[in-house]
Amino acid sequence: MKNEISLHDKIPSFSLEATILNTCSETNLLGHWTILFIYPKDNTSGCTREAREFNERYSDFKSLGVEIFGLSKDTLASHISFSKKLDLQFSLISDPQTQLIQDLNAWKEKSMYGKKYMGAERSTFLFDKNLVTKHIWRKVKVDDHVNQVFDKCKEMI
Repeated sequence: MKNEISLHDKIPSFSLEATILNTCSETNLLGHWTILFIYPKDNTSGCTREAREFNERYSDFKSLGVEIFGLSKDTLASHISFSKKLDLQFSLISDPQTQLIQDLNAWKEKSMYGKKYMGAERSTFLFDKNLVTKHIWRKVKVDDHVNQVFDKCKEMI
């Protein structure tokens, strides 16, 4: 099993397809503070709410110099449609092999209606300009999460 990413660790190296950027790698995050939120699935109610709330606060985050990226295992085509539907101003990164999701230790056994399955655990990471992990939110509940992330950014930057 991989070591869990923790505070002060650098983001693992990656190169994945993304909306807006076409290909996104850790070099796209270098030089500015970054929020990376991992969510289970495009077009589901909680994920739609989370993406919409990050989008509504996008200019607030930008005013602090913070970039936002969403990450899930959905295909690029799914991301493009989801992004257009919500008119998202930030990139969604497609990780169908769950490479980065696993590297960030957010690929977990879940359970629904008594059935166990593997899926992305809703998590959010704050990285500084040098790609160093400054804060991690695990097992995120959507309610008020974006405000908590924004307040943490304001406090740290």
